[in-house]
Amino acid sequence: MAHETVFLHGHVIDSLLLPKVLDTILQFGGTFELADIHIGKTREEPSSVRIVVHAETPERVNQILAELQSHGATIEKEADCQWRPAPADGVFPEEFYATTHLPTEVRLRGRWVPVTGIEMDLGVRLDPGGQHGMTVPMAEVRKGDRIVVGRDGVRVAPLERPAKLDVFGFMESEVSSERPHGHMISDIARRMRSLRDGGGKVLLAGGPAIIHAGGREPLAWLIESGFIHVLFCGNALAAHDMEAHLYGTSLGFDLEGGPTPHHGHEHHLRTINRIRAIGSIEEAVRAGVITTGIMAACVRRQVKVVMAGTIRDDGPLPGVITDSIKAQAAMRAALPGVGLALLVASTLHAVATGNLLPASVATVCVDISPAVPTKLADRGSFQAIGLVMDAASFLRELAYQLGWKE
Repeated sequence: MAHETVFLHGHVIDSLLLPKVLDTILQFGGTFELADIHIGKTREEPSSVRIVVHAETPERVNQILAELQSHGATIEKEADCQWRPAPADGVFPEEFYATTHLPTEVRLRGRWVPVTGIEMDLGVRLDPGGQHGMTVPMAEVRKGDRIVVGRDGVRVAPLERPAKLDVFGFMESEVSSERPHGHMISDIARRMRSLRDGGGKVLLAGGPAIIHAGGREPLAWLIESGFIHVLFCGNALAAHDMEAHLYGTSLGFDLEGGPTPHHGHEHHLRTINRIRAIGSIEEAVRAGVITTGIMAACVRRQVKVVMAGTIRDDGPLPGVITDSIKAQAAMRAALPGVGLALLVASTLHAVATGNLLPASVATVCVDISPAVPTKLADRGSFQAIGLVMDAASFLRELAYQLGWKE
């Protein structure tokens, strides 16, 4: 049988990494031998394990090693990483290393150096001097760039469980509408208050259901109160938010529960047209045309807003980025400093934002459909939780916890 020795180091016991690694070996048809193990006696003391992986063929061993790498396992015989030049603009070389959202290092000239800009499903580009590594999206690679290939000389560091005892300190992979949400929202509120007071940033990615369901006022208050610093959304959230100010409707329906206005289905189109005539959302706020709601609060508080469009958009509003690659780049540029991401009632923006975030960023996904928070909670972070509830209820409870008076 073929075999290879791998090494685990860190908090592999309390973070449950050792059983995950052993289970992965068995799942992919291998067997293991614990050649050496040292268990730390306190939470601060790391543990270390040497594992000999056996399988029927070298190809199967390599497959197992590839799976183990995402858990932080490194091959005992260390070697520098390998690279190949990109064959064309927008094309990685064959066998390029595809990144995870976990902290990653590459071995260059005998020393391990961190890869900057960690994000999942990218490549690793080396600087011309071979001293540093940075992630690069496929669309941004240029012919001749030095791109890391294979898995030699690449190691991934699994996250430790946070020492602070709150809802983010546990792997919340279970998602259910029947779970109590109160204590989770309380911990989210405490994290938001801590980030605001400490100079960190909170990102909210949201969909138009926030407006339809009645979450406009609490979200606007959170922004005005300095709890939200970055907003990712599409054309619809912004359009219906301003429609609510101009007409008191969202998608043509009266938000106060009155009769459906005559030709109410045209309100969002008339809203978009009016903003386009003015030139921008910012100018509409400065001119006093839009004075309440989410977009007005964002302009007043200088919140970074990235609006990414879709094929179904009407208009769209000025400022909506219709090129998806440019939208990705704009979202990526807004992420530095973000310590908490709230992904509320938007499947597309939740998945897109989750893919851009490193695993170290605490993430909350709120959706009435359990499929969305389940997908986000399964990304592999110890700081990802999912809540199955409507957007308005979540935002209202969160705002109450932070001092909002309706």
